[in-house]
Amino acid sequence: MNPSTTALVLIEFQNDFTSEGGALHGAVEGSMATTGMLANASQALKASRAAGVTIVHSPISFQSGYYEITSHPYGILKGVVDSNAFVKGTWGCEIVGDVAPADGEVVLEGKRGLDAFGSTNLDFILRSKGITTIVLAGFLTNCCVESTMRSAYERGYEVITLTDAVGATSNAEHDNAIAYDYPMFSKPTTVADYVQSLSGDFASTDTSRGY
Repeated sequence: MNPSTTALVLIEFQNDFTSEGGALHGAVEGSMATTGMLANASQALKASRAAGVTIVHSPISFQSGYYEITSHPYGILKGVVDSNAFVKGTWGCEIVGDVAPADGEVVLEGKRGLDAFGSTNLDFILRSKGITTIVLAGFLTNCCVESTMRSAYERGYEVITLTDAVGATSNAEHDNAIAYDYPMFSKPTTVADYVQSLSGDFASTDTSRGY
């Protein structure tokens, strides 16, 4: 893997998901514990920084009152509104310290829906930096991560998904997405294998991992 043409995109590592007391933490706590995803994401971030990978943080946020979306939300956005999650200026909207942005890292603005490309300038940023490979981690396994994965795939990027650095509202949803959806639109791999690939020592011949 060439770090100079690779970007690690961290999706919604915000207190409302990641931290005790967060509005939606209870929904993802079990999945996070099963995979150890927050610690794994932190490991991936540290290795990416050391290797010179471009780091992109993709938080979601709304004004108090959620005026940016329909007044009659349904599906996942209804859950966000009903739980009063990801409101600008609140603790719950902040990126958790384990993967907090460092100086010089990109923090996307304008994400209001599922796909990180949809309402942001992510594609412009990546192309202007010569990025051809996008590595994804975050929340939810089968929602925002998967939506971004599909969009990146259709835009022609090489897409790597870190299977043990994503979390969902249940282990069943998490496992199903990784087993059936991720291989169709990305190259699923573990954080350990991703970190090893950055060192140039990745020698696996398992093509299902995409290396």
